[in-house]
Amino acid sequence: MVMMVACVPQRLMEETQVKLDNCHAELAALKKSNADMEAKYNEMKEGTTKSEKELAILKRDSAVLGDSYRMINAKFTKLNAINDQLADKYQKLLAGNERDNAKLSGELQGTQEQLLKKQDELKALETKLNKQQSDLDALSVELKKREARVNELQDVLKKKDDAANDLKKKLSDALYNFENKGLTITQKNGKVYVSMDESLLFASGKTAVEPKGVEALKNVAKVLEQNSDINIMVEGHTDDVPMKGAGEIKDNWDLSVMRATSVTKIILGGTIINPVRITSAGRGEFFPIDPSKTPEARKKNRRTEIILTPKLDELLKVLGNN
Repeated sequence: MVMMVACVPQRLMEETQVKLDNCHAELAALKKSNADMEAKYNEMKEGTTKSEKELAILKRDSAVLGDSYRMINAKFTKLNAINDQLADKYQKLLAGNERDNAKLSGELQGTQEQLLKKQDELKALETKLNKQQSDLDALSVELKKREARVNELQDVLKKKDDAANDLKKKLSDALYNFENKGLTITQKNGKVYVSMDESLLFASGKTAVEPKGVEALKNVAKVLEQNSDINIMVEGHTDDVPMKGAGEIKDNWDLSVMRATSVTKIILGGTIINPVRITSAGRGEFFPIDPSKTPEARKKNRRTEIILTPKLDELLKVLGNN
């Protein structure tokens, strides 16, 4: 690489380090936020599955209790009929044989005792059945609420994915002349990645963007101007060949940070993009695409990535309500 010979004022180096620290902090916060959201989403799904199982068990138990209730009720009705028949027979035979009367009286008393016992069983079963039905109703209401929250969360996640798909299409249309010529556009995990090779943006070891790179970045900026709900992360990456010399650029960290800053300034220059939306970061040689030590691998690793993420305000609001 060509060695930089100019000296950087101490203030510029301090500002660059502050920006780098801020970038790492914001990146860590974004990763934590994304992990928290995925954990909460999985927790809600597990809760819904558990509620559905409990609902199925309650329905099954209620069906069994209902069958028992109907069976005891039928026996109770039958005993009532027998009791009425015995009482009628008893009245008719009161004037008859005392021995027969005593026998009928005993049968009548036994039937009445059975009837009272069945009445108690029936009341106890009815109370239990009512309690089961109350629990079933409460669980059904809670399950519907959970399903509504899960559906709402899925709708928001779909909107996020749709926004990423739409953004990728707009970028592909705007950068048609650059794709596969040192520039690629990919989408994963709800984010859009615009990766630009060193050959498109910079001369070897330099931090000033070449004219063809400026043109590509201006096209990116036009798309981002029209999509204000997108957060922007600009990451500079180098290969693993150490920088040599004592000029402005001391090492690969410096080179990656300065290149990311140069790209950021071009994206913001002459646009209405709010600088709050954009973050610049240098990754040095520590996030290679290809860890091989071949010239081809190192060429791939010398790149600048623009990572575009739809804002998660609506998703965070849904999770907060839950």
